[in-house]
Amino acid sequence: MQDNSSVKVKVTNLTKSFGSLLVLDNLNFEVKNGEFLCIVGPTGCGKTTFLNTLTKLYEPTKGEILVNGVPVDPKKQNISYIFQEYSAFPWLTVKENVMWGLKIKDVSGKEATENTMEMLDIVGLTKFQDYYPNQISVSMLQRVVIARAFATKPELLLMDEPYGQLDIDLRFRLEDELLKLWEKTKTTVLFITHNIEEAVYLGQNIMVLTNKPTSVKTVIKNPLPLPRDAMAQEFVELREEVTELIKWW
Repeated sequence: MQDNSSVKVKVTNLTKSFGSLLVLDNLNFEVKNGEFLCIVGPTGCGKTTFLNTLTKLYEPTKGEILVNGVPVDPKKQNISYIFQEYSAFPWLTVKENVMWGLKIKDVSGKEATENTMEMLDIVGLTKFQDYYPNQISVSMLQRVVIARAFATKPELLLMDEPYGQLDIDLRFRLEDELLKLWEKTKTTVLFITHNIEEAVYLGQNIMVLTNKPTSVKTVIKNPLPLPRDAMAQEFVELREEVTELIKWW
């Protein structure tokens, strides 16, 4: 039996309807503290709806989401959310963008500066700290957004297909940056993706959702050590296993 003290997120009977449309149908699962969970499923099955419910953008129709044993409340808990769209502020420098989340959470002075500079160093943007978003590349913009999220040292980081619009080389490089930050901070990450290879490359565990109305089909443990080789036989076999699980259409 799992030690409840290690549970960061506990989802119980989570259901979400929009009028007569049932999107989320009785989801039940747990995420351990410091876990990197990837969530995959058919297009349109409700992955983003789940994250929006978790952040209280949507109220659940039924069920509950607990973080550290209490109802989720982004106003009280340190939760960061990285959306599909690029969200760097064009009027702020790279450094100011990374520091923005700290200001929102009333972290200032030496701590804010140290956190910001640490994140810039990890993602390789220290030399570009005084540049503006229109002066840097797409991959750098995504690194800015990731550094900003981690700078607040969130207890929970939600990521909604952040690399979906990038080519494969850029995506792998940014995934490596993300794993480097996760290993350093031990933040609990819920990462939604439609890309099965990405889920196998990143996730400690992979949660597979059914088609709509969405429920949890299964959770697969990923035993492959980091860093992962996408060409290795074990990687390919796990990718094929996950692929078969979502081929019910």
